[in-house]
Amino acid sequence: MTLEERIQSFTKLGTFFKQFTTSKIEKLEESENNTLFFEAFKMQIERAQEYNGWFTKENVLKAFESWSEALTYKNLTAWTSNYNFTNSNKNVAIILAGNIPLVGFHDFLSVLISGHKVTVKLSSNDRHFLPLIAKFLEYENPYFKNKITFTENKLTQFDAVIATGSNNTARYFEYYFKNKPNIIRKNRNSVAILTGNETNEELENLGEDIFQYFGLGCRSISKIFVPKDYNFDLLFNALYKYKDIITYKKYENNYDYNKTIYLMSQFKFLENGFFMLKEDTNYGSPIATLFYEYYDTLTNLKRKLKVEKEQIQCVVNNSNEDNSVYFGQTQHPKLWDYADDVDTLKFLLNI
Repeated sequence: MTLEERIQSFTKLGTFFKQFTTSKIEKLEESENNTLFFEAFKMQIERAQEYNGWFTKENVLKAFESWSEALTYKNLTAWTSNYNFTNSNKNVAIILAGNIPLVGFHDFLSVLISGHKVTVKLSSNDRHFLPLIAKFLEYENPYFKNKITFTENKLTQFDAVIATGSNNTARYFEYYFKNKPNIIRKNRNSVAILTGNETNEELENLGEDIFQYFGLGCRSISKIFVPKDYNFDLLFNALYKYKDIITYKKYENNYDYNKTIYLMSQFKFLENGFFMLKEDTNYGSPIATLFYEYYDTLTNLKRKLKVEKEQIQCVVNNSNEDNSVYFGQTQHPKLWDYADDVDTLKFLLNI
């Protein structure tokens, strides 16, 4: 199977995904693929929250929307055009996280687009979508039937591995996979730099980066850096449009729990009834809490972030310097926006 044929298959998958949006789920064409898979995907989307309480229908559909935007022929061609593809046929194991819907899809895509075989170890929190996507691809092109394996057993026969987990599991992965080519991903968080000159629209867009997927993704903003005279009313007023998030019980429970902890510990914090702001030097904030830290100059802040880059997934501000991300775009990465800034496709083409 040629690279062009693989690109065509994933382009068709992207087109299929376009039927599942936050505005509506609508069958757009009467094709054989749709006859076989549309209702199966629709049912799985409707039932996702039964298996993982954080996988609300809206959040699952947002994930499908994001991937439908990425999986176009233009994007796939632009992405792969920067690499030298050879006849690859190694077996690559991927160990996936399950914090947000389809979080491991990019690794899955990268292995298959490179021509390798993939052995997938799913997270118990996200067990149903990727096998369904695999069946779609196998039907679209029988070539994929011998390329995709799912396992719940101990990984044994593989040539390389991509593993995602916590800082604790990463230590285990690094030891267990030390003799194999590997990419081991640890905890990372994303931050935003505010100057006080942001527009209300930019701050509203920042709310998408904070609240989408309940803040559970590594690209979710968990901390902001602000100047010492920052007026937090600007932020609270802009984020008020997301107030309904508190109506979701799991989020509300986390809000109440963390607020109680802060009160009992006599921590100082700001809150508006649905999320809290707490001054903290750490990067990873709990659900319903956004950490903040003051900075003196942007030059010093950028120096600090560069030193601590191993803890940061992406940086949001209203400039395009230093590979920063615009407000509202953290959950819409391009195919070439690699996790942890590690070029996955380059790794795969050189094993």
